[in-house]
Amino acid sequence: MKLSSSFTILVARIVLGAVLIAHGWQKIHEWGISGTADSFAAMGVPAASLAAVVAAVIEFGGGILLIASLFTRMVGALVALNMIGAGIFADHFTTGIFVNEGGWELVGVIAAAALLLTSVGAGAISLDRLLFAKKS
Repeated sequence: MKLSSSFTILVARIVLGAVLIAHGWQKIHEWGISGTADSFAAMGVPAASLAAVVAAVIEFGGGILLIASLFTRMVGALVALNMIGAGIFADHFTTGIFVNEGGWELVGVIAAAALLLTSVGAGAISLDRLLFAKKS
């Protein structure tokens, strides 16, 4: 993999990780897990209390792991699934594209970036490569 590609992946991981940390932080510290669970329940999310914890952990913990470049492919897949769930339960897919109108653009971009990282991995500038790359 070219160094320029790995640098691009590094930047993408950091930006996506920062966005996820902010969303997870919001669920944990601003709304609280119980407030997040209440919001999820109002949207019809099954097992809202559990879903609130899972979403907060995927977002906050996943953001940290993406920035640290650990388990990038697995985290990417979990984030993408989380965003698909957010799109479905928050009804983003039926209200247009723009986030200010309740649309899907934010969950779509986060899911797309996460899927890309699931596909390409963390890149050469990563702990994933340092710790888990097959030695030839």
